Amino acid sequence: MNLKTTNNVYFIGIGGIGMSALARYFIAEGKSVAGYDRTKTDITVALEELGAEIHFEDAIEKIPSAFLNPKDTLVVYTPAIPKGHLEFNYFKDHDFELLKRSVVLGEITKNTFCLAVAGTHGKTTTTSILGHLLYECNVPVTAFLGGVSENYNSNFILKGTEVTVVEADEFDRSFLTLSPNMAGLTSMEPDHLDIYGEPEELEKSFIEFTKKLKPNGKLFVKNGLPIEGITYGIEDDSDYSAQNIRIINGSYEFDVKTPNGTLHNFKFDLPGRHNLSNALMALAMSVEYGIPHQQLAKALASYRGVKRRFTYQIKTEDLVFIDDYAHHPGEINAVHQAVREMYPGKRVLAIFQPHLYSRTRDFADEFAKSLSQFDQILLLDIYPARELPMEGVTSDWLLSKIKNENKKLVQKSKLISEVLASDAPVILTIGAGDIGEQVKLIKQALELENKL
Repeated sequence: MNLKTTNNVYFIGIGGIGMSALARYFIAEGKSVAGYDRTKTDITVALEELGAEIHFEDAIEKIPSAFLNPKDTLVVYTPAIPKGHLEFNYFKDHDFELLKRSVVLGEITKNTFCLAVAGTHGKTTTTSILGHLLYECNVPVTAFLGGVSENYNSNFILKGTEVTVVEADEFDRSFLTLSPNMAGLTSMEPDHLDIYGEPEELEKSFIEFTKKLKPNGKLFVKNGLPIEGITYGIEDDSDYSAQNIRIINGSYEFDVKTPNGTLHNFKFDLPGRHNLSNALMALAMSVEYGIPHQQLAKALASYRGVKRRFTYQIKTEDLVFIDDYAHHPGEINAVHQAVREMYPGKRVLAIFQPHLYSRTRDFADEFAKSLSQFDQILLLDIYPARELPMEGVTSDWLLSKIKNENKKLVQKSKLISEVLASDAPVILTIGAGDIGEQVKLIKQALELENKL
């Protein structure tokens, strides 16, 4: 199907973070957009305001009549939909062109100058920093993000369609459809073993992704990864290295050593060395793209982050409440490092909701070790997402492995009273499930209790 001549695009799972960004792209391109999702959210409301027709019941009669012609309707679907989905099967049986989100994104990247960011952790933040830098420096860019940018209150940044910035997702090997001119690799830690089986298979997939570069493409890799490319790192001998790092008023200030000299006076507001590393990759890619240093320094200083990535909900002298999407032991370690660096000596309460039975099973010991570092731990039940329960894999089992006396398994209904009973001045919510819905309630309770 030719994306240029397609008039109508229908999305099954339109409210997903990646799907909704694609929907916004097609709306910007002047296409008619409609779709189905299970639940109404802020994302679907925003799409409706842009003109998309959305319904929340899997029913063929709900599909708008304009989208029932296979000749001029493209159907985009998410791999997460169940096998018995009525609308999906209707489109399949009536010879519509059905494409996975990743395939459509791949088609878009073939026809643009594409910068893609891959890695087990850090890709959403890095992609959003890169998209912001290019946008602020007047590059005609479209950025597809895997999270909602605080600067744009959206998972989609648009200033033109000549250049694309894409989050390259290893889940379901979907990043192998992309054709980048520049690609970055932040990390290759084992994850998604429910898809890959063995860590070696995941690593193979990342290596395969690096071979998707267009001719004369450039590959950026975190120093230490077993792949050749332009390296970046912190206070080391990488091609691009952050040097002379200071923390001033809760922000990083640093210089960047490049292959052609040192660039001075960068300021970055996100806490944590992992975030500084993400910013460095985005800067390296931007410098290689050809953006001048002064413009980049100004753009980076105005970057505000991604929702649910070390997001401050409350920030006072006496009380700090931070929410983060961390759902892998490596990410929890990174959040722990950031909190200890910003709030040395302060007692920290971590509230964690494990995501997926398979991930909890595969990394139980690593989760226990990373969570044990906090001063107090409240553990919620496992969020199943796309999975059925697995025998013996429970939050109680994970709790038993945590080597810290200050730990407790809590039901959501009792969570707020447990939080208010804690004397920790720094409170964290972490996890990728529906813990985000508890954040507003915790914030309200803390503000009321502390008269904020």
